[in-house]
Amino acid sequence: MKRKLIAAIGVAGMLVSVAACGSGDGDSSSQKPADRKENLTVWLMGEAQSTWPELVKDVNAEFNKKYPGVKVSVQYQQWADKVKKLDTSLGGDKFPDVVELGNTETMQYILNGALGEIDPKKYENSDTWIKGLKDTCTFEGKTYCVPYYASARLAVYNKDMLKAGTGSDVLPQTEAEFLAAMDKVDAELGKKDKRASSLYFPGRYWYAAMSYVAAYGGKIATYDEGAKEWKGSLSSPESQKGLEHYVNLVKKYNKADQTKDEQDHANVMANEKAAVIYGQAWEAGSVTTGENGNPKLEGKIATAGIPGPEGKALPSFIGGSDLATISKSKVQDLGQEWIALFTNAKGGDVLASKNVLPNNEKQLEPLKTKPETAAIANAVPDAWFTPIAPGWASIEKEEILENLLLEILKGSSVADASKKADDKINALINKKA
Repeated sequence: MKRKLIAAIGVAGMLVSVAACGSGDGDSSSQKPADRKENLTVWLMGEAQSTWPELVKDVNAEFNKKYPGVKVSVQYQQWADKVKKLDTSLGGDKFPDVVELGNTETMQYILNGALGEIDPKKYENSDTWIKGLKDTCTFEGKTYCVPYYASARLAVYNKDMLKAGTGSDVLPQTEAEFLAAMDKVDAELGKKDKRASSLYFPGRYWYAAMSYVAAYGGKIATYDEGAKEWKGSLSSPESQKGLEHYVNLVKKYNKADQTKDEQDHANVMANEKAAVIYGQAWEAGSVTTGENGNPKLEGKIATAGIPGPEGKALPSFIGGSDLATISKSKVQDLGQEWIALFTNAKGGDVLASKNVLPNNEKQLEPLKTKPETAAIANAVPDAWFTPIAPGWASIEKEEILENLLLEILKGSSVADASKKADDKINALINKKA
């Protein structure tokens, strides 16, 4: 499939011309490192600031040893408005040179020509990049971003709350035993706080809901080889089972506002309003540290695989982030060097020390036996991922899955709501943004 590397990003008429870009402006990339005087703007998400700030500091210091005249400006973004800010910036002349993208976001920007092509051979451990991340950076045999870190979701729980209700601080291994334990914890919490939840599943938490869809063999969408297009499949019997199962858990165990999403669920746990959340491993640290953490819970928060239906562990979404240079940048060569330093083996070791999964199988392997990370590291091979389709970013932007869950919570039948969601998915999934 041929494609023009010209994009309309977010706003009609907002053009990105790759031909006018390149990886430098004239002679800059051929100058001696000490003579370079440019600015390099890097957009990272807030996790880097709150959980591994030392990595950012060390990489900047090492980069500036080689390029003392280059000013590196790291600007931290929030997931809620990052895409909107990025799309707006790409329409003007003030945009980042390096950007962190969620791995469900990359394909939109690859297809739109917004990302510069990179050579994987220049990046350490690229021969063992985790497939779920590598695939989101690759199109037509070319690579446009570098895997940063992987993540899978698991149970993050308060050991004291679990033990107070069940007599044990070890999470049960089967769903029947797990939900029986949640019932006991629920009863114990209810004696003191009617708004505290044993199992805090937010109603709009689509990553959790789709894990239950995957548990029953369902999918968000499937690819029709004959028609050469993606089609929504949330209305399949398997998907409907998963949706119903999840919504029933929300209704039974979430004692707070059931219409919220998961963005603040670590804060809910920090405020001792939840015994169990379904989060990423690093969120266990967010419960006790950082601006909204509760240091009194230090040593009381643990992680474990969450049991799912039909006698199996709950399948996890293989999430994570990628790093890319912007094709309009005049300092792509500098951006690529900065990314190479940030994602090398030293960087992977820092992430692993925070119980965050590094970008490659080589450094992932030891985490499969480490108690704090075994559940999440071993979840990677069987994890599910969103459709790698041209219009997926539009589906996320329109919040189709979140609204599907809300409709069911508000009384629509699973059959009607899932059919409506499929129709909306079909209208967007095969179109380039």
